[in-house]
Parts: sequence; C-alpha cells; structure tokens
Amino acid sequence: MSISFHENSKEFHLYNDEISYIIKILRNGQPGHVYYGRRLHDREDFGYLVEYARRDMAPYPYEGESKFTLEHLRQEYPTYGSGDTRYPAFELERADGSRVADFKYKSHNIFKGKKTLEGLPATYVETDDEADTLELVLEDEILQTQIILSYTIYEELPVLTKNVRFVCENTEGVTLLNCMSGCLDLPDRNYEMTELAGSWIRERHVHTRKLNYGIQSVYSMRGCSSHQFNPFIMLRRENTDEFSGEALGFSLVYSGDFLAQVEVDTYDVTRVVLGIHPNEFRWELKDGESFQTPEMVMVYSDKGSNGMSQVFHKLYRTRLARGKWRDKERPVLINNWEATYFDFDEEKILNIAGRAKELGIELFVLDDGWFGKRNTDNCSLGDWYPNLEKLPGGIKGLAQKIENMGMKFGLWFEPEMTNKDSDLFRAHPDWLLADIRRNYCHSRNQYVLDFSKQEVVDYIYAQMRKILKEAPVSYIKWDMNRAFSEVFSNGNDKVYQGKVRHKYILGVYSLYERLIQEFPDILFESCASGGARFDPGMLYYAPQAWTSDNTDAVDRIKIQYGTSFAYPLSSMGSHVSASPNHQARRSTSLDMRANVAYFGTFGYELDITKLPEEELKVMKRQIEFMKKHRALIQKGTFYRLQSPFESNSSAWMVVSEDGVEALMAYFRITQPANGKFERIYLKGLEPSAEYHVCEQFGAEMDYGDFCGDELMYAGVSVSDSSAGLAGVAWNQQGDNFSRLFYINKN
Repeated sequence: MSISFHENSKEFHLYNDEISYIIKILRNGQPGHVYYGRRLHDREDFGYLVEYARRDMAPYPYEGESKFTLEHLRQEYPTYGSGDTRYPAFELERADGSRVADFKYKSHNIFKGKKTLEGLPATYVETDDEADTLELVLEDEILQTQIILSYTIYEELPVLTKNVRFVCENTEGVTLLNCMSGCLDLPDRNYEMTELAGSWIRERHVHTRKLNYGIQSVYSMRGCSSHQFNPFIMLRRENTDEFSGEALGFSLVYSGDFLAQVEVDTYDVTRVVLGIHPNEFRWELKDGESFQTPEMVMVYSDKGSNGMSQVFHKLYRTRLARGKWRDKERPVLINNWEATYFDFDEEKILNIAGRAKELGIELFVLDDGWFGKRNTDNCSLGDWYPNLEKLPGGIKGLAQKIENMGMKFGLWFEPEMTNKDSDLFRAHPDWLLADIRRNYCHSRNQYVLDFSKQEVVDYIYAQMRKILKEAPVSYIKWDMNRAFSEVFSNGNDKVYQGKVRHKYILGVYSLYERLIQEFPDILFESCASGGARFDPGMLYYAPQAWTSDNTDAVDRIKIQYGTSFAYPLSSMGSHVSASPNHQARRSTSLDMRANVAYFGTFGYELDITKLPEEELKVMKRQIEFMKKHRALIQKGTFYRLQSPFESNSSAWMVVSEDGVEALMAYFRITQPANGKFERIYLKGLEPSAEYHVCEQFGAEMDYGDFCGDELMYAGVSVSDSSAGLAGVAWNQQGDNFSRLFYINKN
C-alpha cells in the first residue's frame, strides 16, 4: 500500500518511488497541506513542516491564541472565511443565505485501485495493484453536508489525481456556488507558469510568465475548453528546462467551462486551483443528493518539462483513452473536406476514394455536406438523413461501395448544433440553448442545441444510431463549430439555469458513451472547429482529436509542439493538405507537410485526383513509410529537442518503447544567409549502444554507425549549404525546409 496513516500525528503520506504527498489534519479538524514533491522516507510525524506565526491583522479562531490562523496555513480544500481571505476552493450557500462553512475531518477510507466517476471521464486502472486511493470525509454538522476528498496515487507514475464529491443531508438543501476539483498550496512563489494559449487556427501556443503577487489564470466561459486556453498549466522552477529541473503539471479531465488559477499571497505562498468555472454555475442540492467534480491530474517531474509531458503522454494514452482503438494502430485516412467542401456527388467521392486505395490509404472520410439539403453552411444541421440527390444510395450505398474497394468508411457529424433552416429547428425552436424571446447570436450560421435536456440528446442519438446501424461506418469525426453565447434552457425554471452549462457537457458525454457502448468498433475523432475542445475529457471517449483546422505545415509545428506539453502523439489528428495551404496561403513541399504530419495520426486532406503523377508517387512512399513506423510514433516516447517558439529552427523525436528505433525531425522556417553550423542533440538512446543513422526522403543519405553517446552529446549535424557546407545539394535548403532521420540500434 502506497498510503500510510499515522494515527498519533493524524498525517496521511501518499508516496511511490518518485513522489510524496503529505496531508495533516490540523488542530481545527481541517486537512492541511504539508508537502508535495520528490519522494521522502516515511516517518511518524512531519509536523515540523507546518509553520505557525503571529501576524497582525490575521483572523484567529481560538480566543487568546494568536498563532493558529488559516490566513497563513497551507490547506487541502480551503473555504473563504473562517480566517482565510484568499480565493477558496469551494463555496456553499444555505437556504438563509449564509455562506459560512466549517468542514472538519470525520473519517477516511484507504483502498487499492481507483473508483470511476459517474457520468464523467477520468483516468482509470486495469488492476487494483496499479494505484491506491485515499478518501477523506469532511463534515459540517450545522450544514449537514459532507465533502469527500478523493486522492489516487499511481504505483509506477509520478501522478496524483484528485476529485471532490459533495453530499447533502440537509432537509433545507444547500447550493454549490463554486467547487474546484482540487487545490494545492505551495510554500513559495519561485515558479514560472506555462499555459497553452491561442485562437482558431493557432491553438495551444506556449506562453510562459513568472509568478507574481495576486491572480494569474487561464479559463474558458465558452461552453468548451476553447481555442483560447487549454485546461492545463505547468509551474516550473526558473532553472528548469526540457530535461532537468522541477516541473509541476496540472490538467483537468473536463471539456466545458474551466478555471485554472494561481494565486500568490504577499507572504509568497502559491495556491493553485483547477475546476469548473464558477461563472453562471449554481447547483442546488436537495437532501440526499450529491455533486461530483471532474478529475484534476497532477504530475511531478524532476526531469524537466519534457519529463512531465512524457508522464502525461503515458497516462493519457494508456489510462485515459479506452477501447479497441487505444492500442490499435490508427488507419491512414483521406478526408474530402479541403478537396471538395460542399461541392461533391457520389461519382466525385468514389473517384477520390479509388485513387486513395491505389496509394495505400486505408480509410475514406466523408466530411460535411452529405445530409439534409446541405450545400452551404446555413442549413440542415440536425437533419441527419442523407441527401439522395448527392448520394442516390444514401450513406449505406456509398459506404458499401468504398468497403468493396477494400477501404474503411468514415463519416462527419456535428450532433450538438442546428441551423434555423432545418427540420429540427422548425419542429423544436425551444431546443436552442438561447433565450428565444429575444435576439441571440449565431456563429457560422448555426446555433447550439440544449444538450442539458435529455429529450434533445435522445433525439440526436436516434438519428445517429439509425445511420450507424444501416451503414458500415468505421470512423466518426464529431465536430462542434461554435462556442456558447446566450445560455438559457427554454422551459426550465430559475434553479435549473445554474446547472445548464455543466449538464450540457454531461449530455455530450452521455451521447458519446451510448454510441461507444453500442458501436465499440468505431474509431471516434473529436473536433471543435479544429482544436477548441482538445482536452483530456474528450480523450476518454475519442482517442484522437483534430488538432487544428490549420493544416499548414509551418503553423502546425508550433501547434503540435505546444499540444505535446500535455497530450500524446496518438491523440493528434494531423493531415497533409494542399499547397498553397487553404488557411495560411503558404507554399510548402510535400515532404515538409508529411514530415510534420507523421508525428500524429496521419492522413491527407486534398484532391488527389488533380495531383501530378510525381506527387502521387511521393505520397505512396509516404504512406508506406507511415505504415511501417506508426507503432513507433503512436506508442513511443516523445522528446521536444528544440523549440519553434525560441528559434528559426526546431526539432523533435520519438523513441520506441524498447529503445531499438527512433525518428527525428528537423524544421527550419527561413533560410539564413551565410548561416551558422547547427547540431541537434538526440535523447532517449542508450549511451553505449551502436545506432545506424539514415536520412529519409529528399536527401536519402546513409550516415553510418554511431554510439548513442555521440548522437546525444556530440549531436547530429543538420548544417547545409546555407552555412557554406560543401557538397550539399541546392535542393536541400530554402525556406520551409525539413529533414527526417531514422535511427535504429545495430
């Protein structure tokens, strides 16, 4: 058991070979935070780490004593008031309006394994020996309400997960106004905070700032985790880099509104809270009812930020993603969207699919435009029946023809949206998530359906189920193309409105779960106008996500690099598209586009019927290469070697689980004039082992054999004729340039 309880000191020590997390029941009965970091040897009493002091103007709960105050104590799940005037982790309101709370330790439960969270995604274990769990039961006798703080520590990973459940036993009920999934109070502020920020077509760029007094936070109030911010932050020491130093990662397994907040008080104590955003959240609990928060995941690394990322990758790839496609190699696909947009018929689709089959592509995906009378983006969302003018045999007929070619068939849906010009809207205008008595916003000519209502979810489920029962569909791209604006659930009362945003996400999760249970062989890919819902909650249902609507190779380097801070390569949908690119209008070589897209799930999104024969030959070779190496890419260990946010060039690599082979990609955006010599220092190899290095495509050069220590410490030269290097061909340089190296152990 990796959790010790010391009765005399009233301390809980959660530990494995890498980390320790220590909780102490304080004098007032509340759980205090003692330590989080590298593994400590267990002892009976760590109380010396809890420091008390008298400070003027602090509130003291005990008469005549001026040392014990929650204003200056680190806590596990603090509330506002009772002496602590910092931002709380939760807030409750009684029927009479009182928000004063005093939750004290009542009991605890330590057990092997990990519980599931009803209706919510969460990390899991396959055997109880993989993790241990502590449940702390806190009770406020006056409120007649309990809080259960749940902590799970994984046996072989430096991972601690937290979630909270509120249980009301008050006949008058209580109302939740704020309920974070977890809190961590750190003893100093000597950290830099890294967040993943951006917007549509430039998601998850890496931004870092030094912590300072007051509040620094990222959030979403858009109904989804958003293009703008991701439910992930990292705190790292100032001397931490990719491969050394201390880094703490915080991630929320949730797909809706969130808040990730760091508060630094004027005594340099840092408080981290992460959970559902409290804006417009108000959840009434009646006697006997409970509320469950989403899961917060914490990763500790003393091996730099890359070490932290690798832990997230392994956890999310193997203990968050589920089902058949968790470990199965993902198919090379082609999506017709950027090839045809809405302008297609069955003949055009079959021509693209036939050529794709000749190239070795395994899955054809029919995107938007196949349903209702959908020829533009202003109609038919919600009318999930095939357009027989475009597809005379319907989805069933088209899917069967593509299956007969020897390919699998995939289909695009946008289940959560509707247009005013649709049968659904005409029949059920009250199903919009908007106050239909007044003006409300559209975005992309569409409106959000009220997935907080069970009848809406049931209706969409029935339509999707009918298609999937009739046709051989092997893949679903689930899109969500607009954020919330005026949130109101028509026909429901005032009390219900405070629950709508969270119930909406629960409705999305429930629809996913029903479809997954009924169609377990389908590969789901989540999408939200690109990367607006690229979060851990989605990975529980869809093991891969469309990383961004921006398919430009140069922009994708930054997007995929930033995404890798928390998410594995197996989760990143990545396609080769046309040049000039449809979003950035930038021209890049076919090799460059593929060299970026390899480091993800890989596919194509362009009209291959219009490409010259030479490019088709290159694509066929790319597909063969991906099939040969996709197990390495999907399951290997990923290393960020050089940041595109700090340099004109960048690099990353992935090393197989057994250490036998690796792929390294190098990218340079603009060619320097009379530039420097440049080397990339590899990672993850055995220093004493011998490796063969070969450059793929373009140059196709065999560099010979090297020891692992040479490749890691002396590096691999990526210098070319732009640095005056003799004997290098002119076609091996220029703007938007990439190189790909295959390294395998002799």
